[in-house]
Amino acid sequence: MTARSTPDTAAPLIDPILFAKGMAALRIFFGIILLANGVAKLEPSLARIDLGPYHANLITRDGARGILTFEVNERRIREGAPPGTQVPGLKPFVNTVVLANWGLFQWIVVLIEVGAGLLLVLGLASRGAALIDLGQQLFLALVYVSSNRWAFEQPHEYVPLIVLAIVPAGRVWGIDALLVRRYPELYRWPF
Repeated sequence: MTARSTPDTAAPLIDPILFAKGMAALRIFFGIILLANGVAKLEPSLARIDLGPYHANLITRDGARGILTFEVNERRIREGAPPGTQVPGLKPFVNTVVLANWGLFQWIVVLIEVGAGLLLVLGLASRGAALIDLGQQLFLALVYVSSNRWAFEQPHEYVPLIVLAIVPAGRVWGIDALLVRRYPELYRWPF
């Protein structure tokens, strides 16, 4: 046996159970974030968090519309730069489709956040839930791409969702595990 080869009985480099638990923790964490923001959009009084010295907020439906309006139409990356996004076609799409029909789109956002968040927390069709929210996060990344933001502001939201859409993280601490054990034919994406 050479220095580069390992015996067939060698222990894996990573404990698969510990790895699965880590993926489940990531799945649940992202689910809580989505669910909390979705609930704040349903009930704006829940958007403000004051716990002792800790003060934070979640984004309401009005807040989401304001952020989208500002980022697409008003943000200037420097003095004299044109206002709003410089991504071709994005400004007309957001203004004439999304913002013009905000009465519908605000509820689509709520449905995505509450639905995908709940599915991720429960570990039910978790890869599908991650993919659904990935679409929302990639849209937001497109909105922010020309806004001179911190370079990793959006990737830290969508990269983990890409991983969660690929890895079956609902099979530990999730309903996906129960379904796959009972119905082996579900041993495929999105479970």
